[in-house]
Amino acid sequence: MRTLLCMATLTLAAVVGRADEEKVPLDKVPAAVKEAVKKRFPKAEMKDASKEQTEDKKWVYEITLKQDKKNIDVTVTLEGQITTIEQELAFADLPKAVAATFEAKYPKATYTMVESVSKVKDGKETLEYYEAVLVAGDKKTYEVEVLPDGKFKSATEKKSDGKG
Repeated sequence: MRTLLCMATLTLAAVVGRADEEKVPLDKVPAAVKEAVKKRFPKAEMKDASKEQTEDKKWVYEITLKQDKKNIDVTVTLEGQITTIEQELAFADLPKAVAATFEAKYPKATYTMVESVSKVKDGKETLEYYEAVLVAGDKKTYEVEVLPDGKFKSATEKKSDGKG
């Protein structure tokens, strides 16, 4: 009985652990989603896909692309509407005001990921903020967001399990 209970607990933990995001083979991604991504990023290669439910209980797909050796994550509705674009970039490519804010708040940090985050509404892309995952001087890992004008937006310590 104890073994059965342990197995049931482990199974439930596995299901709950991936409830918010589920990997999807590229050949199982809806055509409308793939077409929207290909239209917006014709030179990029699709590498990975997942689907998740939004706060309002709608399903969206996140497609990871590779272009010019950089990752691009595109969030797309089932109907093929792009809602978010996250594009990897080098720290050196950040606007000066944004880079200065990161450096002032986290001097001597090691950056593991830097990207721009744009929201898309009615086909119009708007840069919302820049995001960086960094290891600060205190050896803790943070996810930090800075607005395009260089104003600090937020920082979250990332736990060792990868969740913020």
